[in-house]
Amino acid sequence: MGKRRLVTEQQRKTSPAVLGGMIAVVIGGAGFGVYALYGGGASAEDVTDAADRKPAYTRPLSAEDVRTATERFLTAWQQGSVPRAAAATTDPAAATPLLVGYAKDAHLSALTLTPGRRTGTKVPFSVKATVSEEAPAATQTTPSGGTASKPLAYDSSLTVVRRHSDGKPLVEWHSSVLHPDLRDGDTLVTGESGTPPVKALDRDGGELTAAKYPSLGAVLDGLREKYGKEAGGKAGVELRVVRGKESKKLKLSDKTLLELSKGTPGTVKTTLNPDLQAAAEQRVAKRDKASVVMIKPSTGEVLAVANSGHGFNTAFMGSLAPGSTMKIITSSLLIEKHLASADKPHPCPKTFTYGHWKFHNDDDFEIKNGTFKASFGRSCNTAFISQAPKLKNDDLTKQAQQVFGLSMNNWAIGVPSFDGQVPVQSAAQMAASLIGQGGVRMNPLNMASVAATVKSGKFHQPYLVSPEVDHRKLATASRTMSSSTLSQLRELMQFTAQYGTAAEAMAGLGPDYGAKTGSAEVDSQKKPNGWFAAYKGDLAGAGVVQAGGHGGDTAGPIVAALLKMGD
Repeated sequence: MGKRRLVTEQQRKTSPAVLGGMIAVVIGGAGFGVYALYGGGASAEDVTDAADRKPAYTRPLSAEDVRTATERFLTAWQQGSVPRAAAATTDPAAATPLLVGYAKDAHLSALTLTPGRRTGTKVPFSVKATVSEEAPAATQTTPSGGTASKPLAYDSSLTVVRRHSDGKPLVEWHSSVLHPDLRDGDTLVTGESGTPPVKALDRDGGELTAAKYPSLGAVLDGLREKYGKEAGGKAGVELRVVRGKESKKLKLSDKTLLELSKGTPGTVKTTLNPDLQAAAEQRVAKRDKASVVMIKPSTGEVLAVANSGHGFNTAFMGSLAPGSTMKIITSSLLIEKHLASADKPHPCPKTFTYGHWKFHNDDDFEIKNGTFKASFGRSCNTAFISQAPKLKNDDLTKQAQQVFGLSMNNWAIGVPSFDGQVPVQSAAQMAASLIGQGGVRMNPLNMASVAATVKSGKFHQPYLVSPEVDHRKLATASRTMSSSTLSQLRELMQFTAQYGTAAEAMAGLGPDYGAKTGSAEVDSQKKPNGWFAAYKGDLAGAGVVQAGGHGGDTAGPIVAALLKMGD
């Protein structure tokens, strides 16, 4: 979308301390040994008299405060003293059941905790433990003989804060302190997995693993949760994260951390193209916070999905403002309502005010005596905002639902997904929705589907696993665009790919192609999220690079490189 400024008309009228070397030797307890905390800054003795006169809860934490709080918590946890460990945190009530469950439910024993170099009030630490099929007795620090067990090692971190009431330094409690894959409300459990493992296959029959395709970790977890019992496998014994209520609201799947005894996997075939998937992994790995999805427009099959971050699956589950890529949907609406036509004159002023907000184009450009095609190709915001007074509040929502199959929470792709959000809004927020801001939220899966709908002329719900596997019903759209609207929309996207903001990324891909760039501003980010949605032949895709800048420069090269591979 380019840089956007929203300004109300009404508003216009009006040293932390250093702990060097070895810090302490903790004697006693279950194997807790020598450890060190390192850091940088002024010594604890250098705290000023002025700071000393402040109330305790307002004083900056010294290195000594951080060391003491960290030592108190880690020592108690390692020794198995749950009451003392919980009391060393800001939320003993929440910490206690997780610390108890660490031994009782997760069957973890022989715990060794080693702090690393602190950064301010944050202290990383490593964890080594033994996981057993059976829980250790209350007095045991090592697993009993004859019980299957395996070593476990991982890294975590904690942050020290002051208790407001008296200023006492405590470990700020979150479940992630115990294990970084835990969200608040999640638990660790060792036992027979409720869901048998699955062996996921690509469309050619090759095995899909997180080792080979790092982006697929969350996808493979989702496949197991959905198809484990149906695929004919047998459950094994494992340590896993069991998701709580809040995580389930985010559609996060349980996560296996360690297998003690392997189950017998069932087989699930996906639609992923191994060559495209490998290329997608390589492309997103070159940028931070990049995600991409590629789809076959004629069927809706997902051919590739990749994220540069291997935790949360932004490509399927992200909920981000799509910026000017939303203008694909808005353009179809304006053309259908005879408020715009590709080759007819259309206004693109420097600014346009609606709902007491003044909307700007990037660098306040304007197009004098231009066509709607020129405005689309250059991503003129005011060309769209200027039509807001002629639209009903629910027009864009209905267009997204009825033509593009979005925002109805009914997609069934085979793993958890977010199906887009285009809420009914009014005044300035409705106008902002027209350019992919306001309350509109999408992810690369949604925008790849939008591009695919333009290419095929009809919405085909994306899917990762064929509906023939489990006879599930795919979502449908209630209507299609008229032939005139579709023809003009393709003309707009082809023009943008050839001469507009997407031309550099799409060079050499024509003539059967189309694209739209987008940049979505986000509070607290210096650079906007860069979006890109495009198609070529029977292949469509979309990507986002968060805080990356303009979509044509960031997400564009990722999507275009995959389009060049064809299907």
